[in-house]
Amino acid sequence: MATQYSDNIVKPEPQVFGTPNPFVIRKIGLPDLAEALRLGWEDFKAMPSHAIVLCVIYPVLGLVLFRLVLGYSVLPLLFPLAAGFTLIGPFAALGLYELSRRRERGEEAAAWDAIHVLRSPSFGAMLGLGTLLLALFVTWIAAADAIYIATFGHAPAASIPDFVSRVLTTAEGWSLIIVGCGVGFLFAVVALCVSVVSFPLMLDRHANAIDAIRTSLRAVMKNPFAMAAWGLIVAVLLVIGSLPFFVGLAIVLPVLGHATWHLYRKVMEPDPNPPQERPRPPKGHRYAADFPASLFPWSRERGP
Repeated sequence: MATQYSDNIVKPEPQVFGTPNPFVIRKIGLPDLAEALRLGWEDFKAMPSHAIVLCVIYPVLGLVLFRLVLGYSVLPLLFPLAAGFTLIGPFAALGLYELSRRRERGEEAAAWDAIHVLRSPSFGAMLGLGTLLLALFVTWIAAADAIYIATFGHAPAASIPDFVSRVLTTAEGWSLIIVGCGVGFLFAVVALCVSVVSFPLMLDRHANAIDAIRTSLRAVMKNPFAMAAWGLIVAVLLVIGSLPFFVGLAIVLPVLGHATWHLYRKVMEPDPNPPQERPRPPKGHRYAADFPASLFPWSRERGP
């Protein structure tokens, strides 16, 4: 069943950054965040296999990174790599936004439908902003490495127990934790400010990257407390999902991706003149006997 949102219209906001902006932002609170999470969970329950198929790569990638880090003696980068996924997560969740959008409109939402985001008129803008977030991720890893070297030098940790002992039982280690978390927090704030509603806005309203970033910044400025709480919620859930060798991310990431779409709906006023899209015909049942002909759907369109 399609999700309904209130259409209470507020007066248009003034121009920001010297240019007119047609996107009107609502004031939201903690109940809206809770509702977005609830709707994200409902989306996940409605299509769990689809979401896990899209996101299972992250736990697998986490395990691969864990082995890679051990193998090449760059153990200090394990935590920065895991934490850095939050910086590129908004771009990686594009397929989840598309699934939530389709379910909201009462359309069929299967895993294959997630790739329809590639056909979006604004996909180039999404790719550009995704590249910006990737650059932010790479910069964070370089900064984390520099902080570690400045604290402990170039000598690698001999083992995991040796590394843990260095970090948790020495003054240098606690200095590393405080400075590293502080710098990481700044990177996370930047990523949140420029992307909290940017990708859903580009998918839904076909905005360009500049307008999407500006709108995201305006949303944060209008709702600083709610957005700070949202960032904290995301961080806590990602930590919880990462604890059992990243396996929990197979659930946490889809729920957060779906919830981000619903957060966007809470923050943004609906388009007063939405574009008319031709409805897609429903797909019929497919049977094993149709294989491999089902791989070529146009063959069924031919008459006898």
